[in-house]
Amino acid sequence: MKALLKKESGYGNMELVEIEEPTINDDQVKIKVAYSGICGSDIHSYKGEYKNIRPPVVLGHEFSGVVVEVGKNVTGIKVGDKVTSETTYYICGTCDYCRSQDYNLCPNRKGLGTQVNGSFAEYVVARKESVHVLPDNVDLLSASLTEPLACAAHAVLEKTNVELGDVVLIFGPGPIGLLTAQIVKARGGYVILAGLTKDEERLKVAQELGIDRTVNIEKENLEEVVKSITNGYGVDKVFECSGAVKALNSGISLIRKKGTIVQVGIFAKSFNEVDLEKIIQKEICYIGCRSQKPSSWKLALYLLQTGKVNTKAIISDIFELKDWAKGFEKVMNGEGLKVVLKS
Repeated sequence: MKALLKKESGYGNMELVEIEEPTINDDQVKIKVAYSGICGSDIHSYKGEYKNIRPPVVLGHEFSGVVVEVGKNVTGIKVGDKVTSETTYYICGTCDYCRSQDYNLCPNRKGLGTQVNGSFAEYVVARKESVHVLPDNVDLLSASLTEPLACAAHAVLEKTNVELGDVVLIFGPGPIGLLTAQIVKARGGYVILAGLTKDEERLKVAQELGIDRTVNIEKENLEEVVKSITNGYGVDKVFECSGAVKALNSGISLIRKKGTIVQVGIFAKSFNEVDLEKIIQKEICYIGCRSQKPSSWKLALYLLQTGKVNTKAIISDIFELKDWAKGFEKVMNGEGLKVVLKS
């Protein structure tokens, strides 16, 4: 089968190659991939910046597809089912985090597209526990973004709890930021979504999705906008989805006392200058948010089934798998919004 292989560490070293079609064991499901989204981590892997990847490995972990084979121990999933799958391929099953189903924190976890062959291929194999059959009204293209939606659901609904009337500031109008914004709106929050001039097309998409207030911080004074909306108190919650230290410090300044900041974006460096004084003096709750876990997927599929979130609206481009380089180039150039590969 055709698969996009990261052949070795370092910049590039990726090629569409022919590899053996995967086989399954009694507890696995074989899926014919329909669509697979290009994630920021895939770009970091391409550039040789992602430390968790174990090449040679097929990249890709945001996907949907159709079941073509199931192991004899698999129940509730059958050939022909339209599905998506969690990225978790292996867990130890014995640590405290596995026992609480916080699989994203298992120190021995292996994930699709990083340590195990992923979805930038014709077929992918998933463990039975990770596979989710799609609701009847959810199409394969929409479902290909269930994983990033699960990440956003984990941030908004599990790491904190947005309440009706909360004023929420979100930094970064990329795919995660736009999905986060939609979930906050579904919870009855008022959303201020902040971006840069290069994000203007993305901010337009946010407006079309009904986001309350978009701000190009290079053209408008974000502090003045926040003060006018919050009567000078500051926002109730901040979701930092851009991975920019400047954005985080801005959020620390613009959040009200006793507010909550959820850190979703990944910074380029591990150690950064952060205004810890304001975190202390304002009694800010600063929460780290890593990926997603099984309960996050149930929330994500519910949001898709009920139409509370529109994932298809943020897909700007679809490329055939053979044209993967064009898709990667578009993402690296900051063009479009969400780029998806079609297998």
